[in-house]
Amino acid sequence: MPPRGVKKGTKRARQYEHIKDSLREQGKSEGTAEEIAARTVNKERARNGEARTSSKLSKEDIASGRRGGLRSNRKGPRGRTREQLYEEARGRNIRGRSKMSKAQLQRALGERS
Repeated sequence: MPPRGVKKGTKRARQYEHIKDSLREQGKSEGTAEEIAARTVNKERARNGEARTSSKLSKEDIASGRRGGLRSNRKGPRGRTREQLYEEARGRNIRGRSKMSKAQLQRALGERS
């Protein structure tokens, strides 16, 4: 079932099903495949102005179709970007976040690096 706000038979519903099916073929569990597909579709909706609300990062980050390939094959730190970590820290109201580095934000959020 596509994410809330996506009507059956639309481009986004087809995109959701395609991503979910591809992830299932790669061996991901049903729940994981649904979550990744929903997040991808919601990000694309935000980038194209189809969503009611969207974060600054959703609009300015590179497209999800390119992001995986670009970030997956590089040396150095992986995972979420500093901006993504900052947005979560802002949501959790962590003090001093604007002066924190990526590693400091990860520690403050309790993530493993």
